[in-house]
Amino acid sequence: MSLAVTVRLASALAVALATLSPAAPASSQPAAAGDPASGERIYARCQACHSLAYDRTGPRHCGVFGRKAGTVAGFDYSEAMRRSGIVWNATTLDRFLAGPMVAMPGTTMGYAGVEDARERADLIAYLRQAKCG
Repeated sequence: MSLAVTVRLASALAVALATLSPAAPASSQPAAAGDPASGERIYARCQACHSLAYDRTGPRHCGVFGRKAGTVAGFDYSEAMRRSGIVWNATTLDRFLAGPMVAMPGTTMGYAGVEDARERADLIAYLRQAKCG
């Protein structure tokens, strides 16, 4: 890989990670408050790879709010996720869920994302209040 390509890739990664600022306050909200009941139905799509209580192909979501990305013990995260510095809150989840592979180049989450902002808000509302176990 040429130096110019490496520099362009590093710049693109820096821009993408900047949009997922780990400094965003935990109280940040997406544009609209979500409906947890609707979010629970949307979460059914996530269950092909995730669970609230245990790791599957993807890491468990229980306690995701306030957790630093890439830190569930024993889960093998991508280097991009481990190094992101993101702390999950409504804003960072909204940005990531809108397009995981665009928001975080190098993630191994091979899902196109949740395009609809209302669905993302509902899903985030569900994750915020979901009980573990």
